[in-house]
Amino acid sequence: MPRALLIATTTGYQTRAFGEAATALGIELVLATDRCDQLDDPWRDDAVPVRFHDEVRSLAAVEERAQRQRIDGVLGVGDRPALLAAMAAARLGVAGHPPAAVRACGSKLQTRHRLKAAGLPCPSFCELPGDTELDGLLDDIRFPCVVKPLALSGSRGVIRADDPMQLRAAVSRVRRLLARGDIRERREPSDTLLLVESFIPGREYALEGVMEDGALRVLALFDKPDPLDGPFFEETIYVTPSAEADARQDRIIEAVTEAAVALGLHHGPLHAECRVNERGVFVLEIAARPIGGLCARALTFRGPGDPMVSLEALLLRHVVGESILEYRLVSGASAVMMIPIPRAGTYRRVDGVSTARDVSGVVDVVITAKPDQRLESLPEGASYLGFIFTRADEPADAVRALRHAHDQLHVVIDPFIPLV
Repeated sequence: MPRALLIATTTGYQTRAFGEAATALGIELVLATDRCDQLDDPWRDDAVPVRFHDEVRSLAAVEERAQRQRIDGVLGVGDRPALLAAMAAARLGVAGHPPAAVRACGSKLQTRHRLKAAGLPCPSFCELPGDTELDGLLDDIRFPCVVKPLALSGSRGVIRADDPMQLRAAVSRVRRLLARGDIRERREPSDTLLLVESFIPGREYALEGVMEDGALRVLALFDKPDPLDGPFFEETIYVTPSAEADARQDRIIEAVTEAAVALGLHHGPLHAECRVNERGVFVLEIAARPIGGLCARALTFRGPGDPMVSLEALLLRHVVGESILEYRLVSGASAVMMIPIPRAGTYRRVDGVSTARDVSGVVDVVITAKPDQRLESLPEGASYLGFIFTRADEPADAVRALRHAHDQLHVVIDPFIPLV
């Protein structure tokens, strides 16, 4: 039986989906998570205890497990797990992305430097250390611009500024976010730095794929029908297949391929974000991991013998060395809405879920927020309210079903009670 090591956070959405896929495929799944290493198997999953800020000890723990259990492949779910997965794969001698490439993908600043060095379309940008004043840099900043933390994901802390006054406010707001306890607990050195880059107008797209020995294999190209122009950049809807002309799709795929090569990615999953305008295709970032959250449920593939498999199953086949060349997305259109958090406060409930599920084309409505949970919207927020999934013959119909279902939901969020 092939055996795969899955490195993830204990709170990640996707771990259960990978476990179910592994069971169905007959692949043994070994977990490595950032669980407590002082208690004896607190989650009852026999996971290898790791700490993403302590790579030396984490790799030693993985190696110790590999001495007892042969590991045929390593997969990381999430940005920081992806780096540890690359390091573990290199240490164990199995296929994977080079650690240096994954480290570059995890830093917006390193990504910009590598894409610029390769001569690829890139916004003007500058680094802003935590103790640096803006005044000395304003002459080099082109407005509108975007302020970004280097290592946060999901548009967290990303703010557009149209003039120096807005830029100062944005920088202060992001620095306050990075000073919070939940961020400092990450012990990520780059969380003290900011990136300021020129705003790129245009439509945004996402590409899901895998690298196979240095070559990109596209699994899905998503359109993002909602404009993402700021001041915050909350992603809501992904729909595939893309409704764009073949020529534009080809340009996106070519640009992502060039960017992946420039970053040094070689073997494993990738998720790319890009913007397209009359000046070309600008790759915003490439993550050396699968699409996050529950969004993978929007992707179903058909393979030899006509079986239907999930993205998780496809990636597990890939990581243990099986061929996935004959797998293709099922016909028709599929879409997912990451339900936005309308305002900060204490979550109580969502009314209208049953009505939303009854909308034609809706596959499921999943509310991931928990009662009494403290919610924040972007740019401080780090989660969504939940997810809506639809299927239809055409992408536009799948998107309409999402919007109609979302209109049926009424979110009850109580204001925070101020501390006195």
